[in-house]
Amino acid sequence: MIGVFIGSLLGTMALGMPIAFALLLSGVALMFFLGIFDSQIIAQNLINGADNFPLMAIPFFMLAGEAMNAGGLSQRIVQMAMSMVGHIRGGLGYVAIIASVLFASLSGSAVADTAALGAILIPMMVKSGYDINRSSGLIASGGIIAPIIPPSIGFIIFGVTSGVSITKLFMAGIVPGVMLAVGLCVTWGIVAHKDKVQVQPRNSMKEILTSVRKGFWALLLPVIIIGGLRGGIFTPTEAAVVAAVYALFVGLVIYRELKVSELFTILVRAAKMTSVVMFLVAAALVSSWLITVANLPAQVIGLLEPLMGHPLLILLMINLLVILIGTAMDMTPTILILTPVLMPVIQQAGIDPVYFGVLFIINNAIGLLTPPVGTVLNVVCGISKISMEDIMKGIWPFLLVEVVVLILLIFFPSIVMVPLGWFT
Repeated sequence: MIGVFIGSLLGTMALGMPIAFALLLSGVALMFFLGIFDSQIIAQNLINGADNFPLMAIPFFMLAGEAMNAGGLSQRIVQMAMSMVGHIRGGLGYVAIIASVLFASLSGSAVADTAALGAILIPMMVKSGYDINRSSGLIASGGIIAPIIPPSIGFIIFGVTSGVSITKLFMAGIVPGVMLAVGLCVTWGIVAHKDKVQVQPRNSMKEILTSVRKGFWALLLPVIIIGGLRGGIFTPTEAAVVAAVYALFVGLVIYRELKVSELFTILVRAAKMTSVVMFLVAAALVSSWLITVANLPAQVIGLLEPLMGHPLLILLMINLLVILIGTAMDMTPTILILTPVLMPVIQQAGIDPVYFGVLFIINNAIGLLTPPVGTVLNVVCGISKISMEDIMKGIWPFLLVEVVVLILLIFFPSIVMVPLGWFT
């Protein structure tokens, strides 16, 4: 059964079929193998897969990200970071990392955040004399912080698929996300001295305070989201609605950079991105239902039975597997395919599902930087107009430090779990 499912999935993907349709066909192949083919089962599970209240957070966070970029919130975040650290040698790199963390706390989409930040900063960095390969690699590496710091679309999908609390996942992702940012800052400080760059003039305290004042409304959004979740004021789905309405209000009324005539375009872009993700989720839940019916998780548990007394070995094996899969598959389908198979193994081994979810999403985020699929890599290559080979020359130090952070979290789970207690 495992061979039929994996073989049909990889075979259809190798033919160039979109992953959502490949998932559907692999589900059909498994149904024929089990002798239970029924087109009504496919239709019902497709509808039920998309008909999920927590998943409604995805379109609203997508809309919040689009409104943030069009309404001037993104530019003010960059300007604020520039006023604080732009005068330091390699300052634009630190601006990129700080802005990546702030962007991550606003939208939760790695591709959207990377595209917005890259379009603003890569031309500035090249003009100032920074190496384009290294600059592009830094922007891409900072972009994958978005699925880790709340609000995270990756955590929403994992939480819906696994039944783990999305709010707890959000809270548990804060410290690992900050660790990734710190690791990137240290690495950038080591490698940036190679570039002969123009240093930005130092801003006065008055100019810094002015930039903070201008960016205040953008900074207030993550405070509202995290504070509302922590205080039990709203659920993650309701937080997404609040974020979308807030970003639209600030762009239209306060900053006044977003025009009413642009709303239709923003809604269409958000709808297009949402449709891709939601169709993937719906198609994957067809396969998920069949995986459950076929009892594949029990077979996987049987294969791993000798390791059940060694949770660390199981975590290392699973993370190695996810890294390998991440080189060939995007983040969303990887979460949707592997979660229903791996969660029973995790529960059987006595590993905390929230802790595993954080490791799993970080690993999948790193997969966005690994060729040949590497969605974030492709986005940055398109913006900077360089080849995949060139960006890999610049990205490897940052990719290495992010893997080191993942390994630290595997061996020291308290880094994830202890801060979770601060919010409960």
